Amino acid sequence: VRLAIRRRFSFTSLDPPHPSDYVAIFSINGTRRFCACCFSWRQAGQDHSDQISSQAMNDSISMRPGNIVLNHDFSEGLRSWDSNCCEGFVVAGDAVSDGKAAASGGCYVVVTKRKECWQGLEQDITSRVSPGSTYSVSANVGVSGPLAGSADVSATLRLDFHDAETKYHFIGRKSVSKDKWENIEGKFSLASMPSRVVFYLEGPSPGIDLLIKSVEIVCLSECRNEKFHPEQITASDENIIQNPTFDDGLNNWTGRGCKIVLNESIDAGKITPQSGKYFASATERTQTWNGIQQDVTGRLQRKLLYEVTAVLRIYGNNVSNSDVRITLWIQMPDLREQYIGITGMQATDKDWVHLQGKFLIDSSPSKTVIYIEGPPAGTDILVNSLVVKRAPKTPPMPRPVIENPAFGVNIIQNSNLYDGTNGWYPLGDCNLSVQSGSPIIIPPMARDSLGPHEPLSGNFILVKNRSQTWMGPAQTITDKIKLFLTYQVSGWVKLGSGATGPQNVNVALGVDGQWVNGGQVNATSDRWHEIGGSFRIEKQPSKVMVYAQGPDPGIDLMVAGLQIFPVNREKRFKHLKNLTDKLRKRDVVVKFSGPQSSTLAGASVIINQTENSFPFGSCLNRSNIDNEDFVAFFLKNFNWSVFCNELKWYWTEPQQGNLNYRDADEMLDFCQSHNIPVRGHCIFWEVEDAVQWWVRSLSTNDLMAAVQNRLTSLLSRYKGNFRHYDVNNEMLHGSFYQDRLGKDIRANMFKIANQMDPSALLFVNDYHVEDGCDPRSSPESYIEHILNLQEQGAPVGGIGIQGHISNPVGPTVCSALDKLGILGLPIWLTEMDVTSVNEHIRGDDLEVMLREAFAHPAIDGVMFWGFWELSCGTNTHWVDAEGNVNEAGKRYLLLRKEWSTRTTGHLDQQGEYTFRGYHGTYDIQVVVNSETITKTIVVDKGESPLVISIAL
Repeated sequence: VRLAIRRRFSFTSLDPPHPSDYVAIFSINGTRRFCACCFSWRQAGQDHSDQISSQAMNDSISMRPGNIVLNHDFSEGLRSWDSNCCEGFVVAGDAVSDGKAAASGGCYVVVTKRKECWQGLEQDITSRVSPGSTYSVSANVGVSGPLAGSADVSATLRLDFHDAETKYHFIGRKSVSKDKWENIEGKFSLASMPSRVVFYLEGPSPGIDLLIKSVEIVCLSECRNEKFHPEQITASDENIIQNPTFDDGLNNWTGRGCKIVLNESIDAGKITPQSGKYFASATERTQTWNGIQQDVTGRLQRKLLYEVTAVLRIYGNNVSNSDVRITLWIQMPDLREQYIGITGMQATDKDWVHLQGKFLIDSSPSKTVIYIEGPPAGTDILVNSLVVKRAPKTPPMPRPVIENPAFGVNIIQNSNLYDGTNGWYPLGDCNLSVQSGSPIIIPPMARDSLGPHEPLSGNFILVKNRSQTWMGPAQTITDKIKLFLTYQVSGWVKLGSGATGPQNVNVALGVDGQWVNGGQVNATSDRWHEIGGSFRIEKQPSKVMVYAQGPDPGIDLMVAGLQIFPVNREKRFKHLKNLTDKLRKRDVVVKFSGPQSSTLAGASVIINQTENSFPFGSCLNRSNIDNEDFVAFFLKNFNWSVFCNELKWYWTEPQQGNLNYRDADEMLDFCQSHNIPVRGHCIFWEVEDAVQWWVRSLSTNDLMAAVQNRLTSLLSRYKGNFRHYDVNNEMLHGSFYQDRLGKDIRANMFKIANQMDPSALLFVNDYHVEDGCDPRSSPESYIEHILNLQEQGAPVGGIGIQGHISNPVGPTVCSALDKLGILGLPIWLTEMDVTSVNEHIRGDDLEVMLREAFAHPAIDGVMFWGFWELSCGTNTHWVDAEGNVNEAGKRYLLLRKEWSTRTTGHLDQQGEYTFRGYHGTYDIQVVVNSETITKTIVVDKGESPLVISIAL
């Protein structure tokens, strides 16, 4: 370092030095710098000796309270700052550099002769930051030089460690044009203290000058007790996509298996950008996965939720609309690949559409690429912009306040038809009349939840001259509906003469023109059928109409005793708690004995249940086990598991002969290392859309051979490892294998699976069994299906009810379980989730399903289809993507606590202690003569008291 200082005043002078008294020039590594305020001003390429007053200098030296950046506004030249392999100089406030003047007087720095994007200005802030605190960052920046459009400027931290490699953490980024100053803003936090922390600004392309007017880093608050992510730095709200609107041409973008082109317009000027000047097109596409992509490696942090927004459309090849998807491809250091589907929708060639979604990365990939794909080959994808930002924290909705809910009160006008058809009107050109002869009893599913009521009148609506399936009786109920109330639907229906076989009848709602299912049943002409269901409206409608529809045109429809009423769920819970106490608990007598038995009377005893034997489980996917927060919650709150996709045939053999069991192996190892039993889901999937393309293309003989190979490969590899198998998923909703291989194939799948792994229970598994909204999978249809399999010799060992349900009603769910229970097979809820935009209502739905299941003797286990945001369906999660438990999750935890036994007391005169507890494992602590003795006991199922003798 060479340093020369010229001073023209005495050290003893009490007057502040005048800036012109200084000239300081120093050189580091051959880089010449002009330093200290007004030491040597460079203005528009020239040196000047303009001076500022001593008062102005004193003002400039003062630093905003809390700002840890030294010389934050460069009023002291470049003191405390270093340029990183480039050059920098201070420019006066009234100077002009490439047409840019300082925003409001003062100074700014020009960082020039930049040969790499990362070259910029930096400051060591090690001594002024501490772990556990959150800091906000704001930097006022600009750019100059040969630039058309804008350039990205980034704020970054470099973290040096004595015993580990240097890490770089992104704080914020801003797209900056030459004609104005912009603020880069962001936040960061340190979980541990590196040996050195350096803040720096970087980013424009080589040859572009970086201008910096001021930098501010302020400690917001002490956060030592807050939870921080291992990455140490919290993400900012800046777009991580570089050149997101193509103002810098196609820089940072590449084609994924195709060509990309920059456009101002196409199709003779008919297609122009929705915003900005440019858009890009992915053209000459030969595969659906071809598209436009950007490498975002190093710009995303694991375990943080990101939000994606794209503006796009399609063009060409005579395709007017097509599915377009945004996908994230990640590659791990061990070369494992993962594709994360972020979002998708139908795009058109008529206008730009906005595509939005969210994603989370659980692992630490070595490479990450985001791309847009989807349309058929030959169709171009046009992209106007792509934004990826840290998803904002959305405050939860409060619990809805529902005034005068009027539980159990029917909202249908003239339901008993004493006043003719008053209140009713025909939907379409059909005719309504009132007849008599229908049932007078309330349908069974409504009896427990309907309020005080009289028998039905026996009157019914006869609908004739129906020329469309949707024609039937209707009634407007807009003013009677309350948001977030769960309504039960109940009634009787029958078909007129002329119907050949059962036909679907549906009670539906038209909510602002959208169809909402209120219940369905397959009805006939020879008897009355109960129809039941439920619905809930969570957004204020302008019109709500209820109507009955469904049979073929020309078939008369009869509707009687239609009831729609809000359900009091809490009222039923007391009944369910009593059932649960009888079913899931047992009286226990613990008898203690030992050499000091005479001193046992009155000894303190603490009994604590450590494990409930009832299976509560959740699905996992491979990436979940890379997230330590997910793993911690899972292990603490679940004792069973199932794999979301990793055991399905399309996952384990995506191309014929290309077997992939790596994910399933690793997940199984994880579960077994924690003593968690696993269900095998699934060997086959009967729905054609879930069958991979190469299987669908096989001939009959080749398909039969492939089915046998699948059974042999899977079941021999995992023999004895999976407690259950869903043999052929959703047979009530698909028939791919049966259509191709004959009606015996389903039973044969069960037979072969049983031969290869006799230790596993073999399940049927289907959806909409418990909610009354799908006649294909009604309890009656399911029972018939299972009996047919058994008649063919299929060793069906269990019944799977998936449990994907919205607005559940307890009596309807219980009715389905009662009916299926007659088969005497264990029933599991295998994929349960509940849906509501409101977390409190979601928690209510969850409680309904769990209490009904836990109180029913036929239910042997409950599996959830995820609980972590983005690892389950929309509006079904209980824990957000960053590990925060919401109201639904809190409800689950409260129920698990309720269903766990803890009791304390004293031994009686006989050295005994009696309690009633849930089935499971317990620790018992007894304090005898100041010594604590701990024993473990197991309370299993049984009606008589369990007597356990413990020798101390």
